Amino acid sequence: MAAAGDGISFRDAAREDLPKIVGLLANDPLGSKRERFEDPLPDCYSRAFDAIAADPNNRLIVVEHDGAVIGTLQLTFIPNMTYQGGIRAQIEGVRVDDAYRSRQIGKRLFEWTIAEARRHGCHMVQLTADKTRPDAHRFYESLGFAASHVGMKLYLSG
Repeated sequence: MAAAGDGISFRDAAREDLPKIVGLLANDPLGSKRERFEDPLPDCYSRAFDAIAADPNNRLIVVEHDGAVIGTLQLTFIPNMTYQGGIRAQIEGVRVDDAYRSRQIGKRLFEWTIAEARRHGCHMVQLTADKTRPDAHRFYESLGFAASHVGMKLYLSG
């Protein structure tokens, strides 16, 4: 694990981070099929950024190393009626630049994110991971996440 003062930091994304964020999302077998990493970026990414930035229950987070964006995730706070009106934190779109894998960046990002969820009063942090990503499953389990539910999705054409 890199030591404090190693140039790693976490922050909310800025609009100028969008090309790097979309590049990270597109840089894997699944992301390459669903993202459009083009120059210029399609307007849909700016609209999504604006919606996330305007919603107090959503945060788009980036990891920086010496000022360069090397990772990202989206953190959403979901108020619930269950758990006596508890708040869940949902993590989506987790990516770390290939050049920084196996350097504890993902672990540090999750530790920071879980601390943010606690600070926000969440009782649970949840995420989904595609069935075709066994390495991601092992990583999340190593952080204490348990595959306690079966997730289902209904994709809507549009």
